[in-house]
Amino acid sequence: MNFLCHMLLSGADDQILIGNFMGDFVKGPLGDRFPERIRRGVTLHRRIDSFAERAELFQRSRLRIDPHFGLYRGVLIDLFYDHFLVRGWSEWSPEPFERYLARNRAIIEGQLSELPERLQALVPTIFEELLPSYGEVSGIGTALERMSRRVIRANPLAGGETELLRHYHELQADFRGFMPLVRTFAEEFIAGESRHLE
Repeated sequence: MNFLCHMLLSGADDQILIGNFMGDFVKGPLGDRFPERIRRGVTLHRRIDSFAERAELFQRSRLRIDPHFGLYRGVLIDLFYDHFLVRGWSEWSPEPFERYLARNRAIIEGQLSELPERLQALVPTIFEELLPSYGEVSGIGTALERMSRRVIRANPLAGGETELLRHYHELQADFRGFMPLVRTFAEEFIAGESRHLE
């Protein structure tokens, strides 16, 4: 799951960050299950995912992946894009990567009770093992292997990092084109939501 891209697209609002971070773990209508700004973050997460589904560059990346991966091609691209984000971090954030992770972990752990229980248990692994390793292809491989074990049905995720190596430069070019578009989309969503709440 592309935790890193979603966190970076959350802007400066800590509550939106928390909602966006946990978006993959929240299913169904939101109702009033969470505080207002966290709900906005979950909604932002869903809108970003929908934007990616419609975006030509993201779909181009998906179609580069061997059809054997089927519906999991989008999962692979999510992780591959997090890899490219780490590799080119200074292009997207002025804050050093390690400091960024430490700051965001502190924000999230400060409101851990708002997160779904299943995600609460994963927070240390995400910040200590997964995200710091995403800059290496082997780290993406480890993340895919973990994910493969968590999915109940048989799946082809383990070993999927070979697709990253096969199409590395083309996928990287897709990512570099996609990221400014999705960042603008997220910024406009957040600005619109802020005006709505005033």
